[in-house]
Amino acid sequence: MDDEPITELRPVTGPRVFGYLRHITGSTARHTALAGCLTEYCRSHELTLCGVFSDREPAVAIRAPAFVGLLDTLELPDAYGVLVPALGHLGPRPVAAERKRQITANGVRLIVVRSARPAAGSERLVRLQQQGGT
Repeated sequence: MDDEPITELRPVTGPRVFGYLRHITGSTARHTALAGCLTEYCRSHELTLCGVFSDREPAVAIRAPAFVGLLDTLELPDAYGVLVPALGHLGPRPVAAERKRQITANGVRLIVVRSARPAAGSERLVRLQQQGGT
């Protein structure tokens, strides 16, 4: 009999994604929490988070240093996507639109952990929470 583990017990790597944060205010703890959010999302969605790129400059340039590094990694043959906590991390609307274009031009996905639109049925839940109910 073979001592090889069955397939379900072998370590499997999911699609490779790279995180991007635009974190210009806040503490190191906040930055760590944001990166943790990306890590948890990847764990629960069977993605492999290969790195997190962070820009900390208050001025928003489409070609900011960490974003340029991110674009470089997207040229790797096994890059699947870019993960952001919210679309605001890509910058103000005109910058975000250009950054989204650059990301998807590489043939990868842009994955947003927290979208601006509430999920169906969540509006009632938010109202209940604001009113102190459950």
